[in-house]
Amino acid sequence: MTLDTKNKKIAKQLKYAQEHLEPGEKVVEGVFGAYETKSMGTDTIKNGVFLATNKRLFFFGKRTFGFDSESFPYSNISSFEFAKKAMGYKISFYASGNKVNMKWISIGDINSFVNYVKEKMEAKNHKNIEQNQSLTSPIQKMKELKELLDMEIITKDEFEKKKKELLGL
Repeated sequence: MTLDTKNKKIAKQLKYAQEHLEPGEKVVEGVFGAYETKSMGTDTIKNGVFLATNKRLFFFGKRTFGFDSESFPYSNISSFEFAKKAMGYKISFYASGNKVNMKWISIGDINSFVNYVKEKMEAKNHKNIEQNQSLTSPIQKMKELKELLDMEIITKDEFEKKKKELLGL
């Protein structure tokens, strides 16, 4: 983890954020900055940490009375961008159709953070593609078997037997 845990701001946020992680969830990368969001219909800026865990992107900001948090599973993130500005780095991404921004990032290794998030997004997208292929695979095989049956290359009994195997019956 390249998150600077010796920095007092990060150490405080990380300490409280740990309580809100899921079982088995580990923080891998993180950055500290200002999260742009809406609160009660008004644009708001909240200081806190964006944590890249092994399961999701997680914003956490400890407040005097409570905390703010928001979770973004990697599979819901459709694009991810970052830029260098005069006041620090800025990251932007779309998750479930909503644009998410964090600006004024000056604490944390932004390059490691961005690379890790992109790797997790690619891994999730690759996994989703494989799942879709495995779901369509039995259907495709059944179509091929039906063609073989229609061409009288296999018998009706052979077709039914294979069909049951493919459907797990």
